[in-house]
Amino acid sequence: MLSRLYREVILFVLLFVILALGMHFKAWIDHPITHLKSLPDSPLGIWHPFVLTAVVYILIVVVRWIVVGIRKFVGK
Repeated sequence: MLSRLYREVILFVLLFVILALGMHFKAWIDHPITHLKSLPDSPLGIWHPFVLTAVVYILIVVVRWIVVGIRKFVGK
């Protein structure tokens, strides 16, 4: 159970990094500290990176559940 939780946390963190770099690559390369400091002034709010990552993660989990369900259905 703990290893599965660890795997899911790693997936969430990797997804967070990929989304952050994908959306704001130039800002992360040019001025990362300024970019982090300006987060509270973001029009989407200070928590938007975590919320958006959680939404994408939930979508991935739903797709994984559907794939597992289809595999179980087809396998029987």
